[in-house]
Amino acid sequence: MTELDPTLERWRLILGAAGAAVAAGGLDGDAAAQDAALDWLYERDGDLDRRGIRRTGGSEASVVRAVDWLDDIHRLFPKDTIERLERDAVQRFGLHEVVTDPEVLQRLEPNADLLAAVLRTKHLMNPEILRQARRIVEQVVRDLMAKLATEIRASFLGTRSRRPGRIPRAADFDFPKTVRTNLSHYRPAERRLYIETAHFHSRTRRHLDRWQVILVVDQSGSMVNSVIHSAVTAACLWGLPGISTHLLAFDTQVVDLTGDVDDPVELLMGVQLGGGTDIARALAYAARLVTRPRRAIIAVISDFYEGGDAAWLVRTAAGLVAEGTVVLGLAALDEHADPVFDRALGQRLADVGVHVGAMTPGELATFVAETIG
Repeated sequence: MTELDPTLERWRLILGAAGAAVAAGGLDGDAAAQDAALDWLYERDGDLDRRGIRRTGGSEASVVRAVDWLDDIHRLFPKDTIERLERDAVQRFGLHEVVTDPEVLQRLEPNADLLAAVLRTKHLMNPEILRQARRIVEQVVRDLMAKLATEIRASFLGTRSRRPGRIPRAADFDFPKTVRTNLSHYRPAERRLYIETAHFHSRTRRHLDRWQVILVVDQSGSMVNSVIHSAVTAACLWGLPGISTHLLAFDTQVVDLTGDVDDPVELLMGVQLGGGTDIARALAYAARLVTRPRRAIIAVISDFYEGGDAAWLVRTAAGLVAEGTVVLGLAALDEHADPVFDRALGQRLADVGVHVGAMTPGELATFVAETIG
């Protein structure tokens, strides 16, 4: 497919399918996805599309498609365009499936994708709908807490000891001892070792020196899943022996959310997604919170598309590392840990000693536990 000139591509997106007659070639990649997202909204059944053409085909979009569409526009368009699309969806086309229909909200099964959609559009909701949406936030957060709390707390409160354990847990399976004590049950003809007695490590409680764990999370729309998991992770860390937890959210400004960490529902309802990205300012703020550099871990959760001073960011990170602070640069903190980030800036940070990658909340907890243990 011949790549379009940027100007022709822009006009092709404005004109939609009608633009194919005036622009040689088609769309691919993000441009094709942008065109599909615009068509889904503006070519509504029985209404005028964005080109003034009344369409008659098609069928009403499902709630699932509305959630997918919200995810798509937050991935594909800048903030100003996203706000316009959301406003048109609600006000011009009456797209009520997710943001304005309390009956639909009552019927929907809460899940992480729906929570992300609620957080992205809660600024469009009236108070009644917002109360309905809060149910979704509460249930998903409760489910995430139940899933993560045991794993995270086990990472911090227990280490394997040499004493045999009474409770068999897969994570504590003592493989070498089990093999040694069951060698008499090896059958050469079958090339199999039969386990008659399994052995497990016990857990001993850690006595931790006081550490600071500072989570610094980018609240741009594309990072919504990481915002959710950062809030829940911070809540799980809150109050653990020997741990002082901080949570900062940032766009071009920095907001200290530490006071609400023990209530992740309230915290998420107060987060304002969108805006620019000034990672350097956020890391500098976090650095001022550090009281004992060699007892501090700062995890910056961002896609690292810096809108501020990248050189300042790298200098600040290098200074923290030189003082002994552990600095993590996480391109994602969610259940999938699929990293999408500016690899050039990520490499610059890695070059000064920042641990750059992507983690699930459980992996972050294990990393922190091993670091402070």
